[in-house]
Amino acid sequence: MAPDYRRISLSGWGRTSPSVSLLAEVPVEGLAEHLKDSSDRGVVVRGLGRSYGDAAQNAGGRVLTIADRAAEAVIDDVRGTVTVGAGVSLDELMRLIVPRGYFVPVTPGTRYVTVGGAIASDIHGKNHHVEGSFGNHVERMAILTASGEVVEVSPREHPDLFWATIGGMGLTGVVLDATFRLLRVETSRCTVDTIRCRDLDELITEMSTGDENSRYSVSWVDLLATGRKFGRSVLWRGDHARRSDLDPKSASDPLQYAPRHLLTVPPVVPGPGLVNAATSRIFNELWFRKEPDRQTGQIKSIPAFFHPLDSVGAWNRLYGRSGFVQYQFVVPFGHEDVFRRIIERIVASRLASPLVVLKRFGASNEAPLSFPMPGWTLTVDMPAAAHEIAALSHSLDELVLSVGGRHYLAKDAHTSADVIRAGYPRLAEWRTTRDKWDPNGVFASDLARRLELVG
Repeated sequence: MAPDYRRISLSGWGRTSPSVSLLAEVPVEGLAEHLKDSSDRGVVVRGLGRSYGDAAQNAGGRVLTIADRAAEAVIDDVRGTVTVGAGVSLDELMRLIVPRGYFVPVTPGTRYVTVGGAIASDIHGKNHHVEGSFGNHVERMAILTASGEVVEVSPREHPDLFWATIGGMGLTGVVLDATFRLLRVETSRCTVDTIRCRDLDELITEMSTGDENSRYSVSWVDLLATGRKFGRSVLWRGDHARRSDLDPKSASDPLQYAPRHLLTVPPVVPGPGLVNAATSRIFNELWFRKEPDRQTGQIKSIPAFFHPLDSVGAWNRLYGRSGFVQYQFVVPFGHEDVFRRIIERIVASRLASPLVVLKRFGASNEAPLSFPMPGWTLTVDMPAAAHEIAALSHSLDELVLSVGGRHYLAKDAHTSADVIRAGYPRLAEWRTTRDKWDPNGVFASDLARRLELVG
């Protein structure tokens, strides 16, 4: 049967740098044939499009989506693992496993990512400082390679391909299914402690001395506040609630899980968008003041604690037609002075939106292109329409690299090949593995060409 491709403009979640590709929805059993037919521009598999930049775009080439995403997951209750198709989303998976007393080992700020995307980006979450990134919990994968062969990989079987695929941005092959460890939970709620910090120094001290005692830790920082309020922030720490933590009504159905969708941003947002310095300043003031100085043991649902933005559909439209850049980097511990200088420059630019997240990373894993490393990671959204954003980003890049930091490929929409080479010293090792399994360059993307990840 001839491939049913349609010509379409695609972009990432940030809605910047769209490009035109040939897109087809393909069943798993038909993927190999589509790889054989790929043009000299290659092919990339796209999940739910939640990479912020151009990772799942392929200008002039082909983009494939997996048709049968809702494949059944197989849970092994003895080993506490799940085997699931790579096209299944964390949202779909959690609706199945949470009522059975399980949670995913790692989740980012959205549950609308596929398992394949979680592996390709080696996603991290609020628990990285104690439990690492998604790849740490994967036991095996079935990968469709460029030759059309399906290869079983694990840390013991073809470990080079296994670790190159984790964090490899979909450029080593197509993950068909994966087995990974789950976390057993008693309830679908979390116990959350809140600490409001007056400035950046207080926040860094609090996180440095207390995070290790909590499974989950994340903070929001006001990057528009200046003077004595510079770096004022709210820190949340939490863990999965036990049944004994719940009130009698909740305890009667402790694993109830029903994420709610509150509203969807309309397709057309007036002017350059609703996110600017004035609206952000108002939001930040209200957000900071609504949180208590210190509160312990608050009960929150899984969506409220892990995925609050998912209740608002298409929230990326709030930035207008030009979209936004999400800038995420990590600076190693011991370089808090440089970390502070980076934040000072962002504050001085007045470009930061309210969507700012600060976390502490733990140890890296063995994947050459995995982003996390021990240090401070900051994520900040900035309207792409701002003329100053390019100059600001490049000046921040220099500071990040000056102390051995790096940038997250799944979020990147602005860096250069030189910046990525400097930040990922094992890039050459990854390329060797990639060339071994895909010598003809079947897998390609806009990101791969822009950052010269592949030849």
